[in-house]
Amino acid sequence: MVLAAGRGERMRPLTDREPKPLLRAGGKRLIEYHLESLAAGGFREVIVNTAWLGDMIEAALGTGKQFGLSITYSHERPAALETGGGIFNALPLLGSAPFLLVNGDVWTDIDFGALRRSPPEQSLAHLVLVPNPPQHARGDFLLKSGLVSEGEGVRLTYSGVGIFRPELFAGCEPGKFPLLPLLRKAIALRALSGELHQGRWYDIGTTERLEALDAQLSGTN
Repeated sequence: MVLAAGRGERMRPLTDREPKPLLRAGGKRLIEYHLESLAAGGFREVIVNTAWLGDMIEAALGTGKQFGLSITYSHERPAALETGGGIFNALPLLGSAPFLLVNGDVWTDIDFGALRRSPPEQSLAHLVLVPNPPQHARGDFLLKSGLVSEGEGVRLTYSGVGIFRPELFAGCEPGKFPLLPLLRKAIALRALSGELHQGRWYDIGTTERLEALDAQLSGTN
């Protein structure tokens, strides 16, 4: 599942006329990098959730055939349901098996093919963590012996990429809600595992960071 429903407030005015996943860097739409990487990693079925200007995303990507994928859309109307609510809304499309989740507003060289597996036994989810970027210096979670936790220490940043079991959402109700409380519940159960990615990863959260990524991918910086 690729998360593509966000409004992209910090990237206005660009996102006033075009949804964030369709913005370009290196001559290619941001979401296209994910779709190409998913196809290269052996994935064939992808769910894309949409809200703000979602029809533009569906018009641009179509069925996904050009990427070697079959794309199904989970439309959130009248407004986005946040990360947790958006995933829960798409569960009927995702089925009962573990699924890979990719945040649509990051760029990364994470090997999605290497993540084509179930989370470790007893884990409700498995997160890919990265070293903290300058804009998020405090990080999100600790990683020790393969388990993700909170607290003081050397923290890392959640990359927006992970493997999730549908059971993580047991007891949830339809509507708008964040993902973090569910991750914290899994932490309390010692059921949240993780790994560290030391490669390239960029959070495209502002126009300045989009421009910087575009310069790198275009070879002009």
